[in-house]
Amino acid sequence: MIYRIALAVTALSGLTACETIHSLTAPANAPVVAIGAPAGAQAPRVSPAVAPEPAPVTMITPMMEKRETFVATGYAVISIQNHKNPAQQRLLAIRASKLDAYRALTEQVYGQQMDASTTVADMTVMNDTFRARVEGVIYGANLVSITPIGDDTYETTLSLDRNAVQDLRTLYLTQIAARR
Repeated sequence: MIYRIALAVTALSGLTACETIHSLTAPANAPVVAIGAPAGAQAPRVSPAVAPEPAPVTMITPMMEKRETFVATGYAVISIQNHKNPAQQRLLAIRASKLDAYRALTEQVYGQQMDASTTVADMTVMNDTFRARVEGVIYGANLVSITPIGDDTYETTLSLDRNAVQDLRTLYLTQIAARR
């Protein structure tokens, strides 16, 4: 008997199906005071017909609000790089560690899709396979550091501002909606 388990553990796949929660707003007759205005002064009221809709809050929003920047670190070993020249191996390791950091950053922004398969025969697990996949676009990442770790490894750290993450997610959701 074969049991097949397919898991879609991407953070964004849940966004299209989740309900939105709108934050509580002040009553329509509550006074609005402009910052830096003299005491007792009120800001002009905007007509509800032209006021922009408040942005919906999703399940992902609380996670994003807690972090000002997203940080990811990637690693690569120098000696396994496919080149005979040691200097070229170091450069390849730096590039590989940077790509690994971008992969880790992509996981944080878009989530990770997991596929798993388990084969059971005679009530014994015969085979377990897992496959992880990350897909997304990252732009606006800042290179924080490229550091040699020990004699044979490089570590690269990237950071991404919360606003860039929101832009990337909005772009992704717009593309998903256009496909449907």
